[in-house]
Amino acid sequence: MASSLAQLYEQDYALWLDVSCRLLKAGRLSELDIANLLEELEDMGRTEKQALTSNLIVVLIHLLKYAYQPGQRSNSWRFVLKEHRRRLQESLSTSPTLKAYFEEIFAGCYQEARDLAATETGVGIENFPLESPFSSEQALDREFLPR
Repeated sequence: MASSLAQLYEQDYALWLDVSCRLLKAGRLSELDIANLLEELEDMGRTEKQALTSNLIVVLIHLLKYAYQPGQRSNSWRFVLKEHRRRLQESLSTSPTLKAYFEEIFAGCYQEARDLAATETGVGIENFPLESPFSSEQALDREFLPR
């Protein structure tokens, strides 16, 4: 059964998921396609981390834009900040262990955001601080806006 389930994985992913769930619920573990099941579980962890990284970069870009282009502040920028902060908070509430990962990647995400903000705005990268002027708490605070 596991080999035919492995073939099903290649042919019809949705059906493979359905069958795998039914086998798990029934306790028929020996019939599972373990290799692909493990791959999917590992991918789920990577996907959560990638989403966290992406949302943090977007928040930091918009905080930089908000701080360094005060004449161009808009409701759209405030909306993007709120929405991506909401996504970050949701990720951290459903997977609290990601908080350590969030802190670990914060400085690197700031460097990426600094580069992208410079490209998007035309403001020279040298005008943005080398280290984040925003704390990780401020990045998550849905009410914080730079002055």
